[in-house]
Amino acid sequence: MKIGLCGTMSVGKTTLVNALKELDYFKDYTFRTERSKELMAQGIPLNTDSTLKGQTVFLAERTSELMCENIITDRTVIDVMAFAHASKSMNYLDKEAFKTYAKEFIREYDYIFYISPSGIEIEDNGIRETDAEYRKTIDYTIEHIISNNKHFIKNYHEISGSTEERIHQIVNYINF
Repeated sequence: MKIGLCGTMSVGKTTLVNALKELDYFKDYTFRTERSKELMAQGIPLNTDSTLKGQTVFLAERTSELMCENIITDRTVIDVMAFAHASKSMNYLDKEAFKTYAKEFIREYDYIFYISPSGIEIEDNGIRETDAEYRKTIDYTIEHIISNNKHFIKNYHEISGSTEERIHQIVNYINF
């Protein structure tokens, strides 16, 4: 099964993936979390400065995850599409062509779990963007992409609450 967590920055996706690692339900799964720090160190621009090449690297990471048999990841191609859409460095035509190409991979996820930023403070990890308006833009864009591509999504669920509550919701939706 291919399980992707989706949502804007600083909503607890990485924390949730790390917590899911501890469960016997997922003992045969591969887990992937963000590599933004490593990619930034390689000179790949992030957030508002992201370029077509940079977003292509992120898309390649997400699609390589989809080649795994059982995986849980804290990012999806939907997230990549949203960041490309919000990029100030990419032109409109490149953004649209990129999103059109990327959306073809949405159908490969067995489950996509969206986490809303509602009620969650932005945590500054020294890498992610901490601008609240940018965070809202990414969230709105993710929701818009999901809404426009629901026909590609096999199982979509919004989850909320504490990490433990989110785990409970995921396990219930998957019917372990």
